[in-house]
Amino acid sequence: MTFPISGATINILLPPLVSLVISFFTSMGGISGAFLLLPYQMSVLNYTAPSVSGTNHVYNIVAIPSGVYRYIKEGRMAWPLTWVVIAGTLPGVFIGYYLRVLFLPDPKTFKLFVGCVLLYIGIRIFNELRSGSKAQSAGAKVLEEKFKARAAEMKKEQHARMAAGIPADAVVKTISVSLKKVEYEFWGERFSFNTLGMFALAFIVGIIGGAYGIGGGAIIAPFCVAFFRLPVYTIAGATLMGTFITSVAGALFFSVLPAAHGASPVPDWPLGILFGTGGFLGMYLGAKTQKYMPQKLIKIFVGTAIMFLAIRYIVQYF
Repeated sequence: MTFPISGATINILLPPLVSLVISFFTSMGGISGAFLLLPYQMSVLNYTAPSVSGTNHVYNIVAIPSGVYRYIKEGRMAWPLTWVVIAGTLPGVFIGYYLRVLFLPDPKTFKLFVGCVLLYIGIRIFNELRSGSKAQSAGAKVLEEKFKARAAEMKKEQHARMAAGIPADAVVKTISVSLKKVEYEFWGERFSFNTLGMFALAFIVGIIGGAYGIGGGAIIAPFCVAFFRLPVYTIAGATLMGTFITSVAGALFFSVLPAAHGASPVPDWPLGILFGTGGFLGMYLGAKTQKYMPQKLIKIFVGTAIMFLAIRYIVQYF
């Protein structure tokens, strides 16, 4: 099948298959997987026009709702974090769109900057994993121990190969919300973050996400884990929801922007929907599986994915 906007000619089953695999793993860490689809489209499909960013937003719109649904259903949606992320990314994302379409048709220098930022985040995540509990917050350390204890208990009682994971009654409960700090409870432990600090991060990420069509979750999620020391189990739904909201605005914005530098920014909707179809199933399964996965394993995958993107952005500059 040939897609007129992107110019790609591929088997119709390939896009959903690729996105299913990617989204299954990335959704556990609160990442839609769009940041991995972008280099795939640019390198494999040779789709390098500015509209590729909008196509990535279409993928997010179709794919993310299933994952968000699972996190809401299981009570692992940190709503205060969600609203702070949305409030920060939405204004930033419009700035990013203008940068991408009007001023950055070939943004090698900006990609180098983004790559260096991601490289630092990835190194920080792996340093935390290497140093173990010393680099973790007290609450995160207790969660790790609880997960291990529950896994051992269920293996002993059921002789099961897979641990029961997080219990059904382990849900996110908001304790307090203010301009200074947001605090919530999860599995008997309390976690908090600086409201204005998270807003500022989301705003900056919104600019980057808007420019490249990655939604922002690929950057916000590891920041929440590495800098704000929040458990992956509680931030995944929030960052996915933030990515979804900004992607809706992004896809619409790219659809109405005038052509610049001889290239139309209108997304390739059929290709984006095909990617989104596979992502829809992958995110649902990933969100459902997350509670069975140790936080350390999720961090390893998120860190590896971030390092991959960082190195790719840095290498392309040279």
